[in-house]
Amino acid sequence: MKMAFILFDGMTTLDFSGFYEAVTWLGILGVKEAVSWDFCSTKAEITDDRGLTIKIPHVYPDLSGYDLIFIPGGFSTRQLRHDPDFVSWVKTACDVEIKASVCTGALLLGAAGFLTDKRATTNPSAYDLLAPYCSEVVKSRVVRDGNVFTGGGVSASLDLGLFLVESLSTPEVARQVQEKMDYPYYRPGRMSK
Repeated sequence: MKMAFILFDGMTTLDFSGFYEAVTWLGILGVKEAVSWDFCSTKAEITDDRGLTIKIPHVYPDLSGYDLIFIPGGFSTRQLRHDPDFVSWVKTACDVEIKASVCTGALLLGAAGFLTDKRATTNPSAYDLLAPYCSEVVKSRVVRDGNVFTGGGVSASLDLGLFLVESLSTPEVARQVQEKMDYPYYRPGRMSK
């Protein structure tokens, strides 16, 4: 399983890091074979919304070679959804099996056309911005519609990551990852798929 984490200037790092922490355990625990992940962007270095600078080893990769893409949120998504170069690059993931986002990262999935006729969620402050991109905005922490997974506000990143782990494995594996993360709030087996 090859994962692409799509990072960009102005993203919210917790949107990314909670999900990243959870799903990479699929490889660490050997739950899935050949698990790998790449940090991808349109430039070699990005700065998050709090000033943290991150070096990006994969600049403008063709996203079609991945099994999963993940997009975090942040205020910059409001502008990026109108950036034709960025959106065209994200669209190279059209055939990627699993698409996921947290917070306003859903706006970028939507701008790329990946939420058409799908139910999705985002940060509660952006429900109205998400509405034109999907069939229904669900006011929930985690939403799955087929192989599209969306998470609500910032800390929902942890729940979405654990939910994806559970969806790709079992509630027992999700519980094991939850224990490794010392995160007591997720309820394996209780979220709708």
